[in-house]
Amino acid sequence: MKHKTVMKKKLIRTAAIPESLMGLLTGQLRFLNQYYEVVGVASNGKALQHVEEKEGIRTVAVNIERDINPFKDMVSLYKLYRLFKKEKPFMVHSITPKAGLLSMVAAYYAKVPRRIHTFTGLIFPTRSGFMKWLLLLFDKLICFHSTHIFPEGNGVKNDLLNFKVTKKPLKVIGHGNIKGVDLKYFDPSIFDQEKIQGMRRNNRVSTTDFVFVFIGRLVNDKGINELVNSFENLAESQTNVKLLLVGPLKGESDVIPDNILHKIENHKDIIHVGPQKDVRPFLAMSDALVFPSYREGFPNVVLEAGAMGLPSIVTDINGCNEIITEGQNGVIIPSRDEAALHKNMKTFVTDRNLVNTLAANARQMIASRFERNFVWKAVLEEYKLIVS
Repeated sequence: MKHKTVMKKKLIRTAAIPESLMGLLTGQLRFLNQYYEVVGVASNGKALQHVEEKEGIRTVAVNIERDINPFKDMVSLYKLYRLFKKEKPFMVHSITPKAGLLSMVAAYYAKVPRRIHTFTGLIFPTRSGFMKWLLLLFDKLICFHSTHIFPEGNGVKNDLLNFKVTKKPLKVIGHGNIKGVDLKYFDPSIFDQEKIQGMRRNNRVSTTDFVFVFIGRLVNDKGINELVNSFENLAESQTNVKLLLVGPLKGESDVIPDNILHKIENHKDIIHVGPQKDVRPFLAMSDALVFPSYREGFPNVVLEAGAMGLPSIVTDINGCNEIITEGQNGVIIPSRDEAALHKNMKTFVTDRNLVNTLAANARQMIASRFERNFVWKAVLEEYKLIVS
């Protein structure tokens, strides 16, 4: 007797660039592919092939410009429409702003029954004039053409409501965050004291130094100006402190002032190691994360630092104030407040008992809410609810 093969429903996940699929959905696509026929769609590149090989899914290249380009955007929209008509997925789920706009509009006119977009953050509040109006319009168009809208966290959800982007229901999946943390990868026990002290020596850090680490782009928007100035003041009164900066120094926009750049390059206690593929060694050799960003969606670096057992000093912004609980796994300070940043950095250096208490809670508080298998299963359960 022949058994009838059960065809899996087809799910298309889209992003503007393949690095977003690779970075934000690592492992999740393979997990979902057990239950659906998952197809990844993004701009062409080696990273897209990497997604196909690592996740075990089929991928399709559709070039999507991240910047606004009316002609190329119309071409991409048409290609997505043709793809969705051909593939006939039961669901299209997009991440990243431009992919969200083009995917949701194309899926709407291709009559895809379930159209989901995840907002990982909003860009328009940081703009002004015509550009702010245009980006707000784009977000409204995404919502209009979607059947389901998932803000990555409660902060993003509140922004969507406060700016009246949509009247549709908004749902945060799980505790927020679309990626989750791989606790086997971000595991402090991998690094014994011999390794840690070796890394410290290689980076001009003594065994008694208190090391603050920042991971991210070194731009104004990440609070680098306040961080460097606060640390400079701290180093005048504390001799055993270091600031470890992990990330690219210069971007195409939002470049830091020359005086801040000079301090980064010349201060004897500031160590800039540039962008790193593997940030774990730098987390392992540090005592605390300091992340004074002006705006985020749901910052993975704060999750990863917590998974490595580090307490954090973060600003009271979206995502950060959902990951960190004041006085339990870190402290929360006002955004752009240099005095508050300096005060709390000094407290961390002078009160090791406090730091040890916060550090003791850090990993478990991440594991209980943001472990990646928990995040993946929450996404799967949401899909099942939508289908039912």
